[in-house]
Amino acid sequence: MNIKCTEPSLLPSPSVFPCALVDNSMNKSAIRNPKSAMVYSGIMILEGVLRMSSGSNGYTEKDLRGMVRRWVSADRVPKRVRVKDTSDFFRVDYDDVVILGGTPYFVRNNEREGRFGLEDEPKFWVKRAIDLLTGETKVLKWVFRERFEARIGNLVFDCVRSPQKEARILELVRGRGDFMQGTTEQDSAGHPLRILDYIRGRTLSQITPLLGSDHESFFYDHFPIVLDEYIGVVEAIRFLHQSGEKHGDIRRDHLIKDETTGRYRWIDYDFNYRHGESRFAYDLFGLGNILVFITGRGDVTTNRLLTEAPGILDRLSPDDVNIVFHNRVANLKKVYPYIPKSLNRVLLHFSAGSQVYYETTEELLEDLGEAREELERR
Repeated sequence: MNIKCTEPSLLPSPSVFPCALVDNSMNKSAIRNPKSAMVYSGIMILEGVLRMSSGSNGYTEKDLRGMVRRWVSADRVPKRVRVKDTSDFFRVDYDDVVILGGTPYFVRNNEREGRFGLEDEPKFWVKRAIDLLTGETKVLKWVFRERFEARIGNLVFDCVRSPQKEARILELVRGRGDFMQGTTEQDSAGHPLRILDYIRGRTLSQITPLLGSDHESFFYDHFPIVLDEYIGVVEAIRFLHQSGEKHGDIRRDHLIKDETTGRYRWIDYDFNYRHGESRFAYDLFGLGNILVFITGRGDVTTNRLLTEAPGILDRLSPDDVNIVFHNRVANLKKVYPYIPKSLNRVLLHFSAGSQVYYETTEELLEDLGEAREELERR
């Protein structure tokens, strides 16, 4: 079965207009080379540095440097503040300023990619910045074209980034403490640029493996609370599904425990896919991968078992591995016999040998409720 994406992705494509610019800091008759200039929504780019016109909200370089001094140490204040056009994220760099919706943002760095093991790969289209009016840390997310194919069993998902979808979900979840928050402004090319609140905290993938001294102590002392937190984040996804939306990129590093509230919050909703016969399948398999991860206190891989417990590895069959990642064990009761049967039955829905998959979050939550009750009786 092929499941196709619903929305085309976009690439920033700035409009370039030939023009002659007058450099007001010099003789007014001095005309710059028209080929070196581009005009974007009232902001003039000259030799790579933007000079603000009347359409740039009236901020002068002196104004912006004064704002920067309020929020960073003296040694971090740049000698020259460059206001950059917003239509091309590759031109926006460290110490630059972009103006969105009348608010200036001081760019600090690119965010990093965590998917597919690319922990240190910069995401040039996602930049951390300081709101120069409030001092708050924000994440600026430009439109970025990306498409990939994901396979789960016999399903093929053709996924694509959809900034329109993420903007829509930001409106839907406004005020909810279990989702990242933000607003959307148009860049100078008319594309949706998301301005996200920065969440201070660690991801679920960072927290879980550190709980307990070993798996048994983790399972008896920490797992009931971890499972309750997991049920909470599944309920958040249920809210999306009941509202006709999908997350689209459910991963354990897309759950951040907010250090202020102590709650996990979902981030990054910009992937989309066509649902075909199973509208929420991709989200549900993502939830399953997270459940297998937290139940195992991390990934229980075949390579790890080969080194640490070869006898257990010998008892496993091809049906016992994860349906998505065939080097990870899903039938964890074969590794940890004290895992309750009701919980392991949930895990087996995400194994290579499963013949029945969850169609809705309601089905998953019902089985999780039974597993939670069995844990309480132990």
